[in-house]
Amino acid sequence: MALNDSHRRFLQVLMSHGIMEGSAVRTLHRHCCEVHKAHYMHDKLDDFVGVINKHLQPLFMQIRKGTDENDGKGYYSLVNIAENEVTKMAMDHTEHELELFRKTMDLIIDSDNGFASSTNILNLADQLQTKKMKKKEVEQLLQSFVQEKWLIEKDGEYSLHTRCIMEMEHYIQSTYQEMVKTCNICRNIAIQVDISELRFLEIHFINWKKVVILEHPFK
Repeated sequence: MALNDSHRRFLQVLMSHGIMEGSAVRTLHRHCCEVHKAHYMHDKLDDFVGVINKHLQPLFMQIRKGTDENDGKGYYSLVNIAENEVTKMAMDHTEHELELFRKTMDLIIDSDNGFASSTNILNLADQLQTKKMKKKEVEQLLQSFVQEKWLIEKDGEYSLHTRCIMEMEHYIQSTYQEMVKTCNICRNIAIQVDISELRFLEIHFINWKKVVILEHPFK
């Protein structure tokens, strides 16, 4: 199927947002089809995205769907699938900023719960090989990473944003290999996991909550 104006508008909006929640994407799909008088079927979003992805393939870009580890909602993001590390971020950040991000990822993935404390990240300031940073600079950079949706912050701790996991899936798997956990329910990369004491399974926190509710429904 040829790329038409409805596909182009859809792609432009998604690019401007970076990542969008599933319900917003479904609304966007309908809007783009209606504006450009293209045939619309509410259950054909995957086919619609598939047409765009076919034309993005030569550019090493792809629209991917992922699941947020905190709320379990589906998200869509336009990602760079080139295999060189942290490709997308290299466009907006210096070498020492990327080094700090990599070391932050090390802390997050090596942790038991998928979070790194702000204290531990700030302590990386004088451990960088490319350029030493002041702790105030690290704090400001962490805020930038959160605003750009590479990290999330929760009660003074940081984890990887859904966008980051989707964008850097290949990099995460190739770099951390056996350290990377896979959720036994949704089969996606699991950064925030709960090790089930009953089944010894690695499960996303959000999926583990669903299992508990099913096995122990509210009375």
